[in-house]
Amino acid sequence: MEAKAIEILKTAILLERRGAAFYTTVAEQTSSPEVKKIFNMMADEEKTHIKFLSEQYLNYTKGKTFEKFAPVFPNGVTDLVLTEDIKKSISAASFEAAAISAAIDMETKAIQVYSSRAKEATDENEKALYLWLTEWEQGHHKILHELNESLKEEIWFDNHFWPF
Repeated sequence: MEAKAIEILKTAILLERRGAAFYTTVAEQTSSPEVKKIFNMMADEEKTHIKFLSEQYLNYTKGKTFEKFAPVFPNGVTDLVLTEDIKKSISAASFEAAAISAAIDMETKAIQVYSSRAKEATDENEKALYLWLTEWEQGHHKILHELNESLKEEIWFDNHFWPF
């Protein structure tokens, strides 16, 4: 069980580092201030996850226990309202739209890893950590999914794909 906990922590830290790097790159490359804001916020939130996971990794490797922590949900991406300005600043077939699609896949993977581990965990602090991360990543996924659906409808409308 100890090896599994360490493996999951390493996997989680890697997922979060990849996410932060990806979101930072998208923010740097987009010309849209609205999209830049969203992806910078997501990168910052992933860095927060890295911090928590790294602290848990250090505690676990030293004492074989997970540290109790108070879940924190700062105002950020999960509280973001998808305004028409944000939607209009992203073309449905653009770099940003492709990045959103890739980000959805990354968030889905993170949700799967965290929710699976939360179900398996016997340590209550470990379970709490992964439930917290699952919920936070679900917030990211929701925002990205809503934005992606809006873009899909736009491209369908523009290309007359509607059946009526």
